[in-house]
Amino acid sequence: MNRVHLHGPQGRALCRPQRLAADKAYSMPRIRRWLRAHGIQAVIPQRSDQLRQHRGRPLHFDAKAYRRRNQIERCIGRLKDFRRLSTRYDKYADSFQAMFDLARTRQYLKLILSNTP
Repeated sequence: MNRVHLHGPQGRALCRPQRLAADKAYSMPRIRRWLRAHGIQAVIPQRSDQLRQHRGRPLHFDAKAYRRRNQIERCIGRLKDFRRLSTRYDKYADSFQAMFDLARTRQYLKLILSNTP
């Protein structure tokens, strides 16, 4: 998380996201404490074993924000159709970035061309 830099429309890059959406595997007190200490809202559902043990105020869970996480998961799944990306064949980061850009461009063109009459 310390390496994340979000680029906005103008100005310098933000170092922290406002929210972090993750699946139940990341529902750990240590992760939640770190996010809270850094002012990041956790959008992580609680595991069933944690619901029984949890005491005090119930944890906030934004279901609407969590549903948007599905779009990212589907995008990553489509990028993994490119074997070169999913197995990380490229030795250098520049080559990997070029293939990533090519895969995104190909998907975008496929989307545009499939919607034309």
